[in-house]
Order: sequence, then C-alpha cells, then structure tokens
Amino acid sequence: MHHTFQPTLAYATEMDQQDPLNYFRSQFHFPQHQGKDVIYFCGNSLGLQPKNAAKAFETELNTWQELAVGGYFNGTNPWLYYQEYLKPALSKLVGAKESEVSAMNALTVNLHLLMLSFYKPTPGRYKIIMEAGAFPSDQYAVETLVRHFGLNPDDTIIEIQPLDGSKTLTTQQITDVIKATGSQLAMVLFGGINYYTGQYFDLATITKATHEVDAIAGFDLAHVTGNIPLNLHDWEVDFAAWCSYKYLNAGPGATGGYFIHEKHVTNSSMNRLAGWWGNNESTRFKMEKGFIPKQDASGWNISTAQVFNMTALKASLEIIDKADIHALREKSIVLTNYLAYLLQQLTNINFEIITPADPAQRGAQLSLYFKEKGKEIHSKMIESGIIVDFREPGVIRVAPAPLYCGFTDVYRFYEILKTNF
Repeated sequence: MHHTFQPTLAYATEMDQQDPLNYFRSQFHFPQHQGKDVIYFCGNSLGLQPKNAAKAFETELNTWQELAVGGYFNGTNPWLYYQEYLKPALSKLVGAKESEVSAMNALTVNLHLLMLSFYKPTPGRYKIIMEAGAFPSDQYAVETLVRHFGLNPDDTIIEIQPLDGSKTLTTQQITDVIKATGSQLAMVLFGGINYYTGQYFDLATITKATHEVDAIAGFDLAHVTGNIPLNLHDWEVDFAAWCSYKYLNAGPGATGGYFIHEKHVTNSSMNRLAGWWGNNESTRFKMEKGFIPKQDASGWNISTAQVFNMTALKASLEIIDKADIHALREKSIVLTNYLAYLLQQLTNINFEIITPADPAQRGAQLSLYFKEKGKEIHSKMIESGIIVDFREPGVIRVAPAPLYCGFTDVYRFYEILKTNF
C-alpha cells in the first residue's frame, strides 16, 4: 500500500475512519491523562489490558469457587487441558503446526530449558553466536548455560557487532560469521527483533546458513510474536521462545510460549528436563515411574498449567485472532511509515531513527536515538501523556501497536513534539 502522507489531523482522522481494524481499539483499557486516553506507544514492553480479560478471570474464579478440584475436568474450560486452548491462535501467529507450539513458564525459563535440550557441546563443536547487545536476560542465560557445561564464555560466545558507523547488522554479516565459525558452531541464539534498535532479522536466511554448517537455530521472539507474522515451520527453525505480555497483551508475568520444530518433537529420546505435564494425559494419573513424553511440543511441558497466568492470554488471543496477524502487519507497516514521515518533519529536536528504514527489517517499533537530553525529553513526553520507554544510552522506543493504536495517536505524538519541545 502506497500512501501520500500528510502532516495534518484531518488526514490522520480519515486514515483511522478508513481502517477496518480501528474497532479493536475499543476492546482495550487505556490509562488516562487529564481525562483523555494516553498516547500508548509502549506495547513493546507491556500490552494494554483487553476488556474481555476481567470476565475471563471471573469465569475461572467461578470454576474454582464452585467446583474446586473438579475444575480440572469440568467447568467452562477444564484446566487439565488449559495450555491446549492457546495453541490454535499461537500456531497461526508463528506459522507453525499446533503440535509444534505450547505455553508454560516464562520466557527466560523456557530459553534455558530449550537450550539444555538443544545445546550439545563437544570439544570440536561448542560455539554459540548471538547479536552483540542482545537483551541482558538472553546474555545472562547464554553465559550461565556455557558455564553450566564448564566452558569459558569468552571463548565460547561469539557476539556479532555492527560495522563501524552503523547501529544495525546486515544479514550478510551474520551469515558470514556463521560460515566462518563453521564446524565449531553448535548453536545460534538471536533475538528475532533487537529490543534496542528495533531491527528485525532475516530469520529464514539465518536459519538456512546455520543448518548449512549443521548447527542449531534458536530465537528469542519476545518482540516478534504478535507483531510480525512468522513461518517457523517452513523456515525449519529448530526452537523459539517468546513472552506474552508485550504484543500478546496477556498482562505482567503472563505465561510464555515456545515452538519446537516437528522434526524434534516426535523424537522421544530427545533430551529434556521433564515433569508430569509433559506426559500423556491418559497415563498421567497412574503415578508411575518412567517418563514417556507426548509426541508434540507439549512433551516439554513440566508443571501443571498456570491457569490464572494463561487466562488473559487466552482472552487476548481471541481478539488478535479476529483481527488477523496479516491484517495487523499491513496496518503496522503504514502506521510506522507514517510515524517515520512525521518525525522527519521535525526540525526543533535533534535525534536519529536508528531502526532500519526498510519496513521488512522492522516491526511496530522505531528507536529514536538522542545524542543529548534523551532522559529529559523522555520525562517531558511522559508529562505530556505519551507513554514510551527510555533505554540507555539515549534511546526512546516508540511502538504504536496496530491492534489498539491509530493514525491520530501518531499525529498527536508528532504535534506534542512539534509544539512542546
């Protein structure tokens, strides 16, 4: 879709009126600032609360109240199968078969568990490639995984840095390092989108290059799931994990999700740390020794489903499923392009958009790098009813999530920046 953008409220209003997804805005609660909805561009950190969440919690509270332990087998949504209810929508978002996805724990816990399944260092093949400046949690997870095997992180972890003068990586750079590491490479663990720069990586090409040297391709998709449609199955990604509180709007600390490719999930001898929720329901209550995993991604489930941590996720996924991830992505590209266009009209503040200009290399987030006064400007934005976040050193992350943000929000943001700074 090509648009002749205009820096006017009339244009933004018209765009919202023509937007078939505009209806979904009314399905979310917005924090208030001086009696109006805030401009909420922080869905890349925590999504807004879906209005259907309260009723969803009430349903499960009623089941617990009325049936107690009976809720596992009866009630509106029998708890025994709770993670199963999330799979149809999750599999569509990441381009997987339902048998390749599940939900449990939280993001970094799942990354640890999956890496322990897939990382099999040998004296010749033990290196791990990740992007420099990955999210700290990922850095800590990989560092401690490596130490767990008695290896030295400095010798084991290869971090790919942007070339001089650049703030982002090129796909060529990444695949070159993969090729150069060759038979020493055990695993690639990249963030699908770099949290700081907002750069979306070419996961298909990275996976292909990784497999060409017989290594494992794994991704942290915290900033991608619910933001950009994926094809994890077709790309033959080995494993991936994501959280549910950003673009999936499932609330703080909501249960994380993960993907394991079909070629691995049917392999019962595949190493894993197991618990009874990964065992078959039909034999679960026999309480016998000997773990026989389910023949799908749920074979990695460990503990009883965290029902209340999945309740808002189930509710939000119903909304996202109706909106359709492909339609959301189409809107998101135009919305983010409009944001970039308006920001380029500003002459009164000095910043650089470090997120790639090519929409294929970014999601809903633009990272604005301020050489000076970033923190002050951020505080001023907050005072003006704009919710965005600040990341050291000097980046303000602006993410209009297409499910509940519109063109008028983007215009109001620009107008505040133009007049108040």
